[in-house]
Amino acid sequence: MKTKKKKKEDSMGYEYDEAVLKCFLKQQDRLFPEPVAEGMEEAEAFLEDCMAVVVDSKAAVMEYFEEAGIDVENPDQVLDEAEVFDVGDGRYLIVEG
Repeated sequence: MKTKKKKKEDSMGYEYDEAVLKCFLKQQDRLFPEPVAEGMEEAEAFLEDCMAVVVDSKAAVMEYFEEAGIDVENPDQVLDEAEVFDVGDGRYLIVEG
């Protein structure tokens, strides 16, 4: 029996479900001095405009930063970066502000 290898694209996405949108609305002040969205529709439009990415693991967050050429001083603290939002279900939203 062959096991299907997970593709890199499977761990990143540009779809924003309710959990992702609520996470962004609640924590947007980590990245922006004033709210950029007040409701779910505004949040979705903003995330689409800036091409925010949803990833499914800490390793995928690291991979994203490496591919983008962004240096992270301490890889153990990558989840503490202002651009990284913990959705709360094992996924992370990455928003470049």
